[in-house]
Amino acid sequence: MANRMEVAAGIVWRGARFLASKRPRQMPLSGYWEFPGGKLEEGESPYAALCRELEEELGIFVRKAEFWRTFTHFYARHGVGVCLHFFHVRDFLNEPAPREGQNLHWVSPAEAKTMEFLPADAVVLDELRKSDIARTDAARHAAFPAGDVSARGKKPS
Repeated sequence: MANRMEVAAGIVWRGARFLASKRPRQMPLSGYWEFPGGKLEEGESPYAALCRELEEELGIFVRKAEFWRTFTHFYARHGVGVCLHFFHVRDFLNEPAPREGQNLHWVSPAEAKTMEFLPADAVVLDELRKSDIARTDAARHAAFPAGDVSARGKKPS
């Protein structure tokens, strides 16, 4: 693929909902919803790009992100291929804020079905809807609330 970009994307969870970001007018493919993230810089790992992009776009600091999988998509109309490295982000500092003029919305995988996401994100949304990831995260969040740092990583008694 002649024109190919590497992108890190975060599925930022809060309970059973993830953060969706709507691309602002000044960006290519504006108006579509997407998972926050962005292009890798030369020599940068997907994880490092994820942390940098989420800080720049949302003002959040990733404390824990788990690599999930990589998907590729080719935008024929634009002649570009995108290799997306997805991470589940379950632990972060600060409240997400729209630093680049984007709209933000917490949605469940089922609710996301009614939103117009980037075509590259379609496979991810299908996987999230089919899986128990959101329900598992909601149960984990209920058992170990975000403020209870001492309980993280320990099994319930």
